[in-house]
Amino acid sequence: MQIRIINQSNNPLPAYETAGSAGMDIRAYIEVDTILKPMERKLIPTGLYIELPDGYEAQLRPRSGMAFKYGLTLPNTPATIDSDYRGEIKVAVINLSDVEFTIRSGDRIAQMVIAKYEKATWSLTDSLTETQRGEGGFGHTGI
Repeated sequence: MQIRIINQSNNPLPAYETAGSAGMDIRAYIEVDTILKPMERKLIPTGLYIELPDGYEAQLRPRSGMAFKYGLTLPNTPATIDSDYRGEIKVAVINLSDVEFTIRSGDRIAQMVIAKYEKATWSLTDSLTETQRGEGGFGHTGI
């Protein structure tokens, strides 16, 4: 799949780090280092603009190593970039650790997954089909 992209940063284009990667790493594009205090969140620009085909979205997700090692994650994960959005991709980042974290330009701060989606229409009804699970949810099957 080819996706049109504008890269106004001096970073490489988003890329898959391994042959089996589902997500492409997204890098920060900032003029000065950004310090995230514990529990602080900021919007980090990337300098990237994309044109997705209709029927596709780009999902922004945390990088697992950053989340585990440093407590850096995305508060709205997965974030959705719609096919009709043409603005700069910015990543909402939060520091869940108890120490400050510094983001520098070029740091890989998130990953992007391109996903196909379906549009749904609603069919109003007075009843739903029965299943073995029924209304069970929120841990009803135990630990």
